[in-house]
Amino acid sequence: KKAKVNNLSSFDEHLDKKYGRKGSDSREKFEQEFDAFKIGVLIKEARTKKHLTQKELAVRAGTTKNYISRIENGASDIRLTTLMRVIKDGLGGTLKLTMNL
Repeated sequence: KKAKVNNLSSFDEHLDKKYGRKGSDSREKFEQEFDAFKIGVLIKEARTKKHLTQKELAVRAGTTKNYISRIENGASDIRLTTLMRVIKDGLGGTLKLTMNL
């Protein structure tokens, strides 16, 4: 462990204290929600960069404005097939996944 400087904690220490250690149920839940949040931010940034409204993106992707809004706000679990459609058909991009074991 790193020595504390001026009683400051690292971000990992903060997460450990607030959500539990990596691998705990509460930490896993937090990390899943954070991943959903990051996906939503990426989609919103791409959408605004392409000067699309949520409605326009929804029409292109074959979904609803409400669903796009929920994705962008991290309030919805998004299916991989839907995510691929939003990125490919809605935004004209490609999705690349990596897996860490």
